[in-house]
Amino acid sequence: MSGANAREPEQFSTAGKVRLLRQRVRTRVPLRHRMPAEKLKKGIYLIPSLFTAGNIMCGFFSIVSTFNGQYIQAALFIIFAHILDGVDGYAARLTKTTSQFGIEFDSLADVVSFGVAPAVLVYFWALVPWGNWGWLAACTYVVCGALRLSRFNVQSGAPAKSHFVGLPIPAAAEMIVATIFLYYYLGGEGAPNKQVTFLLVIYGLAALMVSGFPYFSLKNTDLKKRFPIWILVFAVILIKVIVMAPQVMFFALFLLYTLSGPLLWSWTTIQRRRVKRGDMAEAQP
Repeated sequence: MSGANAREPEQFSTAGKVRLLRQRVRTRVPLRHRMPAEKLKKGIYLIPSLFTAGNIMCGFFSIVSTFNGQYIQAALFIIFAHILDGVDGYAARLTKTTSQFGIEFDSLADVVSFGVAPAVLVYFWALVPWGNWGWLAACTYVVCGALRLSRFNVQSGAPAKSHFVGLPIPAAAEMIVATIFLYYYLGGEGAPNKQVTFLLVIYGLAALMVSGFPYFSLKNTDLKKRFPIWILVFAVILIKVIVMAPQVMFFALFLLYTLSGPLLWSWTTIQRRRVKRGDMAEAQP
C-alpha cells in the first residue's frame, strides 16, 4: 500500500483541464559560467595601446606648443603622431591583437592629434584675424574629422577594401602641416595672404573628409610579395628628391594625395559613362 502511494504522484489524469507536473530540480549554474568567454576577458593589448597613447601625447604636446607660440614644434608633433598612428595599426595586425577597444581608442587619439591639434594650430597661426569666422572654420574641421572617424568605425566591420571613403583625417592634418612648412620655407610666414589661404584650405579639407571620394589605402598592401624593379628605382629617386627639398616634396606628396580622391572619382565616372554609352550603342539595332 505504501509503495502504491509512493508512485501515485507520477500518475496524471488526462481528463482534467489542469495538468500537474513534477518540479524539476536543477543545480544553480553560476552566472560567470553562463556568460560567453569573450565577455569575460578583461584588460587591453599592451603593445598597440602604448603607441596609441604616444599618439595622444604628441597631439597634446602640439596643442601646448601652439599656445606657447612654437608653431614649427607643434607641426612636428603632429608628424610624430602620424608616425605612431601608423605603427600602432601595423603592430596590432602583425601581432594579431586587433580589437574593438583598439579601434575606439585609436579614433579618440586621432580626434585629438589630427583634429583638435591642427585646428588649434591653424587658428592661432592664420585664422585669428577672421574673428568668429576663424574659430568657426577650425571648429568645422574638427567636427568633420570626428564624423569621418565615426563613419570609418561603422565601416570597419565590412570586408577590407583597397580604398578609403573620404579623405583620412591624418592626411588632412598632414596637408595643413605641409602648407605651414611651405610658407616658412618660402619666407612667407608673415604674409597676409595666408589668412585667406588657410580659410579656404580648412573648409576644403573638412568637405573632403565627409565626402564620398575614394582614396588609396596602403593598409592591405602585402610588403612580403615581390615587386617590379622599377618600383625600387622610383623609391630611391623619390627619397633623394625629398632629401634635397623636404618642405616642397612634403607639400607636393600630400597635395597629390589630397587631390587624388576627386581625380580618381572623375576618372571612374568618365569610364563608367563610356562603358554605358558603348552598351547602349551595341543594344541599338
